[in-house]
Amino acid sequence: MARTSGSHALKTGPKVRLAALKLFALYGYAAVSMRQIAAEVGVQVGALYNYTPDKQSLLYDLMHTHLTDLLQTWRSQKTDTAPEELVLQFVTCHLNYHLDKSEAVFIAYMELRNLSELNFAKIETLRKSYELELESIITAGQGACIFSVEDPKITSFAILGMLKEVGTWFDGEGRLTKDEIIALYRDLVLRMLGVPASKP
Repeated sequence: MARTSGSHALKTGPKVRLAALKLFALYGYAAVSMRQIAAEVGVQVGALYNYTPDKQSLLYDLMHTHLTDLLQTWRSQKTDTAPEELVLQFVTCHLNYHLDKSEAVFIAYMELRNLSELNFAKIETLRKSYELELESIITAGQGACIFSVEDPKITSFAILGMLKEVGTWFDGEGRLTKDEIIALYRDLVLRMLGVPASKP
């Protein structure tokens, strides 16, 4: 089949990725077929291969896009400032980026096991790059006697694990607004690092 081009391709390609994102998050990668994705988009199953080689490539593309966009967002927002302020910037950036992307967050963490060995290695490299951003901040704060932690790496894992879970329960229509949740988590992270909580 000839590869689709022009405005139709520009519209359908993103629809394919959005359909895969929705279905993978809802049913799990292993349970979703290319036929289901095609039905969600509203095209014949054969037409999907104009936009992706296979289902594995779709999964990798979703994870890769999520992580590269996250890294780019953080690196564009962080400033040259003291570790205490920088870690607050990190928490704010992380939560702002993730709280409206529950499906992407679920896939990024829960579908790693379904990546091919090569794709897993690529995604792990990106994940470790992001984890190192926080670890480096904590290490700098420890060295400057601003943070009181035993192990910056383990502490960074604990913080990221805590932040990751927010997206699983956060409700934009719930008791607390997104900004209020972010403020609470900024204070929680400071306490974990041995710094007095910030004032409202």
